[in-house]
Amino acid sequence: MNKLILALGLAATVAMVGCSKEAPPETGATTGQHLENAAQQAGHDIQDATHNAANATATAVDNAATSTQQAAQNAVVHAENAAHNATEAAKDATAATAAAVEQGAENVKEKAQQ
Repeated sequence: MNKLILALGLAATVAMVGCSKEAPPETGATTGQHLENAAQQAGHDIQDATHNAANATATAVDNAATSTQQAAQNAVVHAENAAHNATEAAKDATAATAAAVEQGAENVKEKAQQ
């Protein structure tokens, strides 16, 4: 975008210089040739800017895809860890419940024997 503005500013400057009835530029080119060259340069600048924008967009899409893939992999790892932790907690709860039942049965047995 900056190149386009610069090219348009250059074209306007060349046009103003051409209208000022001063001596021809040192290059010997006519005002029309300068304007044509400025227009061609503006076209190339626009093409370059478009190409650069397309490359930047493609890079951003690739980076987003990579980040999404990494986030999905992290989610899977966290889910697996959560499942493992839940399994371990269930085992511990079952063991604690069994121990409490056994202790309760032992207490009932002792009281029955007294």
